[in-house]
Amino acid sequence: MGASPVRWGERPCRPPVPPEPTRVRHVEKQPSRSSQEPALPVDSPVVPVALTVNGKPERLEVDPRTTLLDALRDRLHLSGTKKGCGLGQCGACTVLVDGRRVVSCLTLAVMNDGASVTTIEGLGTPDALHPMQAAFVACDAFQCGYCTPGQILSAVALIDEGHAGSDEEIREHMSGNLCRCGAYANIVEAIRTVAGQEG
Repeated sequence: MGASPVRWGERPCRPPVPPEPTRVRHVEKQPSRSSQEPALPVDSPVVPVALTVNGKPERLEVDPRTTLLDALRDRLHLSGTKKGCGLGQCGACTVLVDGRRVVSCLTLAVMNDGASVTTIEGLGTPDALHPMQAAFVACDAFQCGYCTPGQILSAVALIDEGHAGSDEEIREHMSGNLCRCGAYANIVEAIRTVAGQEG
């Protein structure tokens, strides 16, 4: 029996062509960069910084690039000041420097040499809460609590600045402190409560 004729548009079957063997090129290992060049010096220059933190004098030697936030958290172990965005946009790292609110992630420790710094740890104690801390508890002005230290310190400064005249003014001057849980209405209520007590 003869082979079937190939119709138009059909291809005759051909035996598969075996693939060519893969060629592996040998590449000699290059020496690492660290073995070619001298390593950078491990010790970077440090500068002395004197701060008064929560009423206590502190003397530190820090890398000039160290932020106030990192000096407080990593060197003085005051973890109440929180790391948030690192861009000065969320307010979680707010502290008081000479009585004014500052986002500590954007200020270098050396820029505050000689300054007085207040963190949430220096505002009150568990047995004697600051009025703002007590108002945040009474008004349920927090949920997860991550932003609360910065919110409270900013609120204290806001009243000292005289910006608690109305709910709108409070919201405007607290707009640099974000609360991802959305406790804004209760935060305003807590600030208004303390402002009324002090007014």
